[in-house]
Amino acid sequence: MDYNALRSRLILPEYGRNIQMMVEYAKNIEDEQERTRAANAIITIMGSMNPHLRDINDFKHKLWDHLAIMSNFGLNIETPYPLPSLEELHEKPEIVPYPTHNIKYRHYGHIIELMIDKIKTLEEGSEKENLIAVISNHMKKSYTTWNNKDLVNDEIIYKNMEELSEGSITANGAKNSEPRENSNREKRKRTKRVEEVDYRKHKHR
Repeated sequence: MDYNALRSRLILPEYGRNIQMMVEYAKNIEDEQERTRAANAIITIMGSMNPHLRDINDFKHKLWDHLAIMSNFGLNIETPYPLPSLEELHEKPEIVPYPTHNIKYRHYGHIIELMIDKIKTLEEGSEKENLIAVISNHMKKSYTTWNNKDLVNDEIIYKNMEELSEGSITANGAKNSEPRENSNREKRKRTKRVEEVDYRKHKHR
């Protein structure tokens, strides 16, 4: 019985066993021109396996890189693109430094702190009030998401904003900067509830 477990390891499994066998066959072709034609045929088949990637600029370049890798860099032909070396293939990537910002409230994130720092430099006016309103709304969403709560007391958000701004934005100032559309929406909700109560009372008379 011929089991895959007993066969040689696939270098790039996404292309399958048949492509790997084609590459091994092409490596053993003695005539260079015939070997080059076989390589180009393999590239065409590899490309047809991922038609959705054909519009990518360096798609063909990647295919030739993959062909070289599958042949263990043993396919001795002229390629249309410079190929990576074996050393480059096994070179370890540089370590990505982990952010070390000292975030006071991690559920708000570092970006919110930067935005609040920006507010501290603005003069009093509509621009500052609008920005405070936008940030406070975003802080509410972040608070409810990370604390698994449906609602959050606005006073908590205002107090946190005052702390993050080192007193530059007072709790009252943040509260007064709430967008009018929110207050209007609440008024419409209250009016609707009152109308519904009046309707039920009238209906049961």
